[in-house]
Amino acid sequence: MGSAIGWGALAASSLVIGALLGVARTWPDRAVGLVLAFGAGALISAVSFDLAEEGSKLGDAGVMAFGLAVGALTYFGLDRLIGRRGAGRRSGGGGSGDAGTALALGAFLDGIPEQLVLGIGIAAGDGVSIGLLVAIFVSNLPEAIGSSTELAAEHRSPGAIRRLWIGVAVVCALATVAGYAIADNVTGNVHAWVDGFAAGALLVMLIDSMIPEAVRKGGDVSGLVTVLGFAVAAGLSGLS
Repeated sequence: MGSAIGWGALAASSLVIGALLGVARTWPDRAVGLVLAFGAGALISAVSFDLAEEGSKLGDAGVMAFGLAVGALTYFGLDRLIGRRGAGRRSGGGGSGDAGTALALGAFLDGIPEQLVLGIGIAAGDGVSIGLLVAIFVSNLPEAIGSSTELAAEHRSPGAIRRLWIGVAVVCALATVAGYAIADNVTGNVHAWVDGFAAGALLVMLIDSMIPEAVRKGGDVSGLVTVLGFAVAAGLSGLS
């Protein structure tokens, strides 16, 4: 159990680090965009190799696909609900806060199942997947930096932003402990469903929020930086 707590806290710590970096200073739009682009590439790698591919190996492809659909619809529905509430509080309609909230929601919805998988793997005696651990850490960092920067631009207080990300990090870390605790009762199909859910939520968040924001702020080199993020995360995905 101690190892699950330690590794879970390490993986989730990048959320807090990113939030602290995001509110510590005013970041140029181009820097935020390029950080988001790198994170998007890392997340695409995580979806491809650590979630969808792994889920298909561990359980039925149909179960993984069902989890994918549920994760996508869950993110889509919650993002629309939060967006409507936010629009009601803002006189100017859509704004930077939309992207900040969407990135935070994406980190929450994909972080829980990702870290559940991490805890299950530790309990199963497979050791820590360095690829998954690095993918979680590397992708969390730009999500938190980007979201915190966007929320700060909407004049959210630094304290409120820090509390938001500390809360998300604590819940995600506890998900690793939960995965460790329930590992003996988890079938391959449950594992596949969890992987699919995380992948679905991530894909919708990437297309709706993270990639458009990266291109808008990072400019025409965002695609190259995205490929770099993918290459780094993919190269690490085979490590264990």
